[in-house]
Amino acid sequence: MRTRRVRGKALLVAATALALVAGCSSRVGAANAPTVEKPVLNVAVVPALDSAGFFVALYSGLFKAEGLDVHFHPATSSETVIADQAKGIYDITGGNYVSYIQAQQRGEAKLYIFAEGSVMEPGSQGIYTMPKSPIKNLADLKGKTVAINAPKNILYVLAASVLAEHGMSPTSVKFVSNVPFPAMPTELQNGAISAAVMPEPFASGAEMAEGAQPLVDLDQGATTSFPVAGYVVTKQWAEKYPHTLAAFYKALEEGQQIADTSRAAVEAAMMDLPKPFGVSRQTAAVLALDSYPFSTGPVGSVDKVRLARVVSVMQQFIGFPSFNIDSMLMNGG
Repeated sequence: MRTRRVRGKALLVAATALALVAGCSSRVGAANAPTVEKPVLNVAVVPALDSAGFFVALYSGLFKAEGLDVHFHPATSSETVIADQAKGIYDITGGNYVSYIQAQQRGEAKLYIFAEGSVMEPGSQGIYTMPKSPIKNLADLKGKTVAINAPKNILYVLAASVLAEHGMSPTSVKFVSNVPFPAMPTELQNGAISAAVMPEPFASGAEMAEGAQPLVDLDQGATTSFPVAGYVVTKQWAEKYPHTLAAFYKALEEGQQIADTSRAAVEAAMMDLPKPFGVSRQTAAVLALDSYPFSTGPVGSVDKVRLARVVSVMQQFIGFPSFNIDSMLMNGG
C-alpha cells in the first residue's frame, strides 16, 4: 500500500531553489502591496500531510515575507474548529472539505473556500489494524469498531466508499468518532478499537512505532484521487481583511507549489511540526504524499469541478441534501 517518491540531492536542491525564489518574490511583492490590516493571525490546521503546503510556507518563512505573523494551532478535526472560527477565535482554518460543506449547509458558518490543500494519492489515507488482529480483509470488519477523528467527515466518506466498492454497507461497521489521530495507535494496541482510519503522517508513524498494518488503501473506486482538504475564512472576515487574505493566499500558494514539486521540502516541514505531531527523519522518509494543487490566480482560484465532486460523493454515501458549491466560492468557481 505504501508508495515512496524518489528522494535525493536533486530534490533538495530544487526545494532550496524554489524556496529562495518564492522568498524573493514575496519580499518584492510585500514591499509594493497594500499594508495588511491584521498582521497577527491565529490559524487552526489539522496537522496531517494534507496541510503540507501550509507547513512549508510557515517553516520556510513565506508568511513572514508577506508581513504576517502566523500562529499555528493544531486542530483535532475541521469540525472542532468551525464554531471557534465563526466566533472569530481563529482567523483561518485548514481541514477536510466534507466538514466545511456540512457546516455551511447547516448554517453554522458562512465560509469561503479560498484555496485548495490536497488531493489524495495512493497510500496517503487508509484503514489500519494491528499485526495480531483477526481482521484480514474488509469483510472481517462487519460488526467491528472503526475509529475516525470526527463523525461523518472525510474519513467516514472515504471508508464508506471503499466498503460500498466491496459490496458492504457502511452500517455494517460501527464507526467510533472523535478519536484524535495521535491516540489511534494506542487504542488499536489495547483493543479499544478494531481498526482505525488514518491519514499521513499518522499512518506511517503508527506503522513504524506500533507495527500497525494497512488493511486497505482508500484511494480507489469512487474516491480515487479525491480532493481532501482546503483552507477557509468566514465571508465576514474576508470582507474585513482583504489585503491580509491576499498576503496569506500568496504565501500559501507558494508553499503549495513547493510541496507539490519537492518531497524534501515536505519531509523537512513535517519534521518541524511541534510535539507530538512532528515526525522522525525515518518516518518522513516513508511518507506517502498527496498532491498539492496551487494557483497563480487571484484569491479564491479553486477548481469548482473538483469541489463539486465532494458534494456528489457526500450525497452518495451520507445522504447529503442538494447543495450548490458556488455558495462557498469567492469567484464563483
